[in-house]
Amino acid sequence: MRRRARDGGRDPLPVALGLLTVLSGCVDAVAFLALGRVFTANMTGNVVILGFAAAGSPGFSASRSLVSLLAFLAGAVAGGRIHRHARSRRSRIVITLAAEAALAGLAAGASAVLGLSAEGHRSVVIALVAAGMGLQNAIVRVLGVPDMTTTVLTRTLTGLAAESFLAGGTDPRALRRAVSVLAIFCGACAGAVLLRRLHPGWILLAVAGGVALIAAGYALHPASRRDGPAR
Repeated sequence: MRRRARDGGRDPLPVALGLLTVLSGCVDAVAFLALGRVFTANMTGNVVILGFAAAGSPGFSASRSLVSLLAFLAGAVAGGRIHRHARSRRSRIVITLAAEAALAGLAAGASAVLGLSAEGHRSVVIALVAAGMGLQNAIVRVLGVPDMTTTVLTRTLTGLAAESFLAGGTDPRALRRAVSVLAIFCGACAGAVLLRRLHPGWILLAVAGGVALIAAGYALHPASRRDGPAR
């Protein structure tokens, strides 16, 4: 499941991606439950919501989903530029996660200072969080670790079923796939529970701290320093 890096022990990347998956679930719990039925990590959900809103279904906001989608794309563009200019996988990951943590921190501050009652203020928080998730998704796509996308589970669940023993397969990545599903479930559950007791800003601040710690942990791991140049 994890490749062994030369002279540095096991690659810390799968663990980092697993932890980011937990935080992604938490982020979307905050977005959907506290920011008004919008996703900031799962863009498939936003496109579906846009369809609902276009059809006139009540309770769905096209503007929020569009703000999230555009901000996510802007973050992904920035992530692509980081990928092209970073000199190694380690620097690419650390820079991207540092930027994501900063955006989540700004979102936490904005939610505390501006509040979430006004539509415009919500949109600011949505845009900041979604841009950070766009950054994360851009780097995860480049890394291409199988079944560890941190936000999207459709392909993971399909592989878990289609390659299972029930389908006549052996599924050598079953554990990784199951862990990814469980991680996003636990993150979403934790976010929902925390929202009963805490202001969304505190949860976003915790997410920012979590992403920063993941970036620091990866950067300090001996194996991450032996990745060679970015490809």
